[in-house]
Amino acid sequence: MGWGSLSVYNSRQGWSETVEDSVFIDHAYHGRGLGKLILQALLERAKAIGHGSVIARISAEQTPSRRLHASLGFVEAGLLRGVGRKFGQKLDCLYMLKTLRQP
Repeated sequence: MGWGSLSVYNSRQGWSETVEDSVFIDHAYHGRGLGKLILQALLERAKAIGHGSVIARISAEQTPSRRLHASLGFVEAGLLRGVGRKFGQKLDCLYMLKTLRQP
């Protein structure tokens, strides 16, 4: 049905408290709340193991992913225009950020 993961955002020590999330849901299961359940669990896990922030890199046209992340407190943190390509189309990459604890 779907899966989620946390991964290293940047391998340099100064970025060690930040991770990146990934959430994928099979198209047949979209709109059932599975993405939210998975992302909530990832945020809880990230906080429990000491991370201070979670970054999401989202293809900017992916409105459902943007809404999902916003619903759990992520804010838009940056937009990289034309850095990706899929099916012959240039894609923008939206960065969203969730702070788990204040510095």
